Amino acid sequence: MSKATHYETAPQDRIPFFQKLVYGTGAFVNNTLAAAIGNMMIILNLGFGMNPALVGLLGSLPRLTDAFTDPLMGYISDNTRSRWGRRRPYIFWGAISAGIVFALLWQMPLGRSEAYYFWWFLSGSIIFFLAYTVFATPWVALGYELTPDYHERTRLMGTQNFIGQFAYMISGYFLAITNLDFFETMADGAAGLAIAIGAVVIVIGVLPAIFLRERFTAGAAEAAAVAAATAESSFEKMKRNTKLFFSGFATSLKFKPFLKLCIATFLVFNGFIMIAAFQSYVIIYYVFGGDTKEGSLMFGHTMLVAAVATFVIIILITWLCPKYGKRRAFYVTTGISMLGYLLKWVCYTPDVPLLVLLPPILIAFGFGGLFTLMPAMVADVVDADELETHERREGMYGSIFWWVVKLGSAMALAVGGFLLNATGFDVALGGDQAAKTIFQMRLLDIGIPVATSAIAIWAIYTYPITERKAHDIRMQLEARRGAV
Repeated sequence: MSKATHYETAPQDRIPFFQKLVYGTGAFVNNTLAAAIGNMMIILNLGFGMNPALVGLLGSLPRLTDAFTDPLMGYISDNTRSRWGRRRPYIFWGAISAGIVFALLWQMPLGRSEAYYFWWFLSGSIIFFLAYTVFATPWVALGYELTPDYHERTRLMGTQNFIGQFAYMISGYFLAITNLDFFETMADGAAGLAIAIGAVVIVIGVLPAIFLRERFTAGAAEAAAVAAATAESSFEKMKRNTKLFFSGFATSLKFKPFLKLCIATFLVFNGFIMIAAFQSYVIIYYVFGGDTKEGSLMFGHTMLVAAVATFVIIILITWLCPKYGKRRAFYVTTGISMLGYLLKWVCYTPDVPLLVLLPPILIAFGFGGLFTLMPAMVADVVDADELETHERREGMYGSIFWWVVKLGSAMALAVGGFLLNATGFDVALGGDQAAKTIFQMRLLDIGIPVATSAIAIWAIYTYPITERKAHDIRMQLEARRGAV
């Protein structure tokens, strides 16, 4: 790989380390909520007896509401003008709301029908994801604007991804925690764990709102436009805002560099999510012969190993990017993760269960690279869009980017549940699953993420914003802002 053009980060563009850490606490909360709602879904099947297909739908349907609420929250955040800023009020109240709703979501009474649990969880999840959006969308947008420097953005996203990995170190054991003898049933364990998670989310989630400050404030022309808008009638305001929302949404979604990032993220992340259930089921029902307690504990170990490996990987990526560029770094990390998926065929074996811990080390390269590089690249896209449109839309871009992730997750979880049924899996059989069922589960667990990762590399191959181009865009923007 030839080295990319390199520009040094100016002292004024560096983000103080304490502020990076505070921004990273938002990643811990964001990842904890995402991992908790995902990893605990299996309890609906194992603890409440729900059909896997219905569990998949419960993971899918609430996320479809994000198709509207995420971009809307991005638009609201971009256009909020308050003494506390555009992002911070939503981060503060969103963290509190998400923590409370998640705790309540799992307080389900025992002995009810499958339909009762389905509608309880569906309605509660919709409210939860709404609160989650109020927190996450402004937090993501805040990160895009904290620095204008190409490399400092990578360092910031590396720091937040580093801190966010602590959530995955813990969340991998959520299923095992619900199986502790301290709880009478797995359902009781889920109820108690959800309260603890909700409390942590509230306490830590408000920190970015308290300690960080926003970089962009309303200029004179924007302030004049806001003043003029106050004279409009309520109907005129609604009409104007609706038009601006859809115009901004369409402009963002049509921007080709941004689309390439969305496609790559969709494929890498959701290729894994689609088979996430298979991974835990293969470990429990193939490697450990149906022993839920031992299998769920080993699944927790795989998450811990992956998180620890990601710490090292993030450091490697932040070293690699200034030398070879974000695009080449993506090729390397995603390619290594594909090797990790293929290694599952050999390492997932009941003869030597500890080999299960090897593939996650290589697979972690994919996620370590994805969530360090992609947010930093989206921040570059925001600058490129401003150069063309004269508007800054961190909230809109962040919301659409993560909406694509969540929409893909919704599709992946729904398809994953039906695929699990298609293999012939039956929870009532325990460790006596048919050999054909186990074979198909293992094949899907490997084949799907390898295929989606390969297509993602192809999508990023034509991504146009290099370090040199990002630097040129910044110079043009600063010259124009100075002239204004």
